[in-house]
Amino acid sequence: MPKTNFSGVLVPAITPFDAQLEPDGTLFHALCRWLLAQGANGLAVFGTTSEANSLSLGERKRLLEGLVESGIDPSVLLPGTGQPALPDAVELTRHAVSLGCGGVLMLPPYYYKPVSVDGLFAFYSEVIERVGSSDLGLWLYHIPQMTGVGIPLDLIERLIKRYPDTVLGIKDSSGDWSNTEAMLTHFPGFRIFPSSEGVLLKALRLGAAGCITASGNINASAIRKLIDNWTSPEAEEMQKSVAAIRNIFSSYPLIPAAKAVLSTALFEPGLATLRPPLTALTEAQTAELMRRLTDAGHAFAPGHLKDSVPPAIAAAQ
Repeated sequence: MPKTNFSGVLVPAITPFDAQLEPDGTLFHALCRWLLAQGANGLAVFGTTSEANSLSLGERKRLLEGLVESGIDPSVLLPGTGQPALPDAVELTRHAVSLGCGGVLMLPPYYYKPVSVDGLFAFYSEVIERVGSSDLGLWLYHIPQMTGVGIPLDLIERLIKRYPDTVLGIKDSSGDWSNTEAMLTHFPGFRIFPSSEGVLLKALRLGAAGCITASGNINASAIRKLIDNWTSPEAEEMQKSVAAIRNIFSSYPLIPAAKAVLSTALFEPGLATLRPPLTALTEAQTAELMRRLTDAGHAFAPGHLKDSVPPAIAAAQ
């Protein structure tokens, strides 16, 4: 299956857990289908917001297989496959390619530090060569505040030069606009996604492909509308609106906040559960967050998640 040239709003979908802290596949599949129905162009599952590093390799593989079996087109899936151990990164990446996923989003190896650009290049190169598939589309994931290992411009340049048909883009989660701007300036045509819609309009004007944002879990429709209409006279007002929602949302821990909002808005208590060491918002924090979002004009999209699961899939769970 051809790799996907992703664009638009990609949502790093949360991962639901049941009362025993096991991944809830049925709820996960339903949520992903619902997010696509809300306007998401793709799903960057198993990233930071998905609590990927709280999941085992086997859990990630089973959940990804379940998404495809539930009828979601694998071409819209951009699963995270970055791991500090080279064989694990290869295993997850090879698995995603075998399912026909549109690409993979890959953290740098994030335990040893500092590491050289030569070492990082060797890691990514080994993954690409060992997977050995022309169907692989690899997207870099820059989030140094979490990994302690950044993806500098000279590494991007070397990877693009060596693997122009494989290394297709990057998610910049640094929160540093000057870094995003430098990427957009230095690499025209490279598909660059900031992680916050707060800078989306100016990023699009410099050639960004869209954004991969945690708040896409709760506001995909409005973010998609801005991306689809970024050259319109109304774009500035749309930008102000999505930025206001983002600012409220990001004043709370993002993962617990995304789960609290979805759980409340969709009447699915199970969506609020997190795996330790993460902890949920309190009831008071959740109520405050919902009130602030409503006061800012955010309209919660109605829906019942289990209605979005094909009966045959639900019966098999």
